Amino acid sequence: MITESIALKGKVKIVHLDQFGNKKDERLIDNLIVTAGKTVIASRMAGNTSALMSRMGVGTSNTAATISDTTLGTPVAAGNVALDSTTASTNTITYVATFPAGTGTGSLTEAGIFNGFPGVGSMLCRTVFSTVTKGVSDVIVITWTVSIS
Repeated sequence: MITESIALKGKVKIVHLDQFGNKKDERLIDNLIVTAGKTVIASRMAGNTSALMSRMGVGTSNTAATISDTTLGTPVAAGNVALDSTTASTNTITYVATFPAGTGTGSLTEAGIFNGFPGVGSMLCRTVFSTVTKGVSDVIVITWTVSIS
């Protein structure tokens, strides 16, 4: 008898920079791949037209991520951006997004990946973390890695 198991696991790296590019903080956090994201993956495997993941959003809710999440708890207005890059290699896909000065400003505690604007597109992943205070001139770069094992 053959038994196979496929698991999805994600890691999020948040790098917080000041206006001069100096690193203020760096974090590595686990994330949750939500049911809606698994549905998008299955749909894409079947050749359906679910849109590719294209945006990242940030918010201020510290409510724990759950498998049934479909959007951020409290999205930050102007706190979503197009992905800088999407790279697939072996069994891993890496998404990178930059939240420039003036975008996603505030006391951030959550992030998510979407295939459209948060609240409109489907969510792939969500993570909650201790507060990152992004000033108006700060930059945050989020690198999100999803591995299939």
